[in-house]
Amino acid sequence: MTGPATTGRRRAAVLGSPIAHSLSPVLHRAAYAELGLGEWTYDRFEVDEAALPAFLAELGPGWAGLSLTMPLKRAVIPLLDDVSATARSVEAVNTVVLTDDGRRLGDNTDIPGIAAALRERGVETVGSAAILGAGATASSALAALARICTGEVTAYVRSAERAAEMREWGERLGVTVRTADWSRATEALAAPLVVATTPAGATDALAGAVPERPGTLFDVLYEPWPTPLAAAWARRGGTVLGGLDLLVHQAVLQVELMTGHAPAPLAAMRAAGEAALAARTH
Repeated sequence: MTGPATTGRRRAAVLGSPIAHSLSPVLHRAAYAELGLGEWTYDRFEVDEAALPAFLAELGPGWAGLSLTMPLKRAVIPLLDDVSATARSVEAVNTVVLTDDGRRLGDNTDIPGIAAALRERGVETVGSAAILGAGATASSALAALARICTGEVTAYVRSAERAAEMREWGERLGVTVRTADWSRATEALAAPLVVATTPAGATDALAGAVPERPGTLFDVLYEPWPTPLAAAWARRGGTVLGGLDLLVHQAVLQVELMTGHAPAPLAAMRAAGEAALAARTH
């Protein structure tokens, strides 16, 4: 994929609905400040699936890129000129690079972001893993696990339909996926790596079942944080990653794609995100 030009005033933004809670502007603006990109701006816009085509059509030549959150990650694909193999693998685009010649290039930084966050904590490979949930984030997690898991992934889900979807994603991504009913979710906690992709509150009841010597938990929520499960995991001495780890690592890759500057300033972006979350908490 060809990156954008990096000179002059450039614009980027995050789109989604709802969008007011997004930390993406904090992270990207911190990166621009650290990189000396004083003419770059990054905003947020409330855009749903119906409004997306018109929003894209109105973008001028000063635009460099877009971050996409729900519900736009799949809706945007027909509106793009090209989509990376990574994004195609899960039919989800969270990054659009807008080139100087007017092309819209779609990519997915969630997948390598998950892998990078785990690698930062020393998790290079695992023999098996468990996923809690089966939504859009779960498919990205499964794609990331395809890169580091040498054995079976078990997905704990609430319906037969979701179970079938996860098995299909496994076949597509080349991962052996076994599914189990959510009523057995406490069994997931014994896996060396557990990825929780569920909404706030969904795993709270599991907090009392954390094993004495837990492995690694990647809970993709960042607000509220820590979740009861993450707090219990940490008390037992297990390694815990949160939604901010994912958000920062995927944003680092977005900044690099949109600006052409690499490496993006991971430490500065993380510090800005932590400060913003602390301010919300207090």
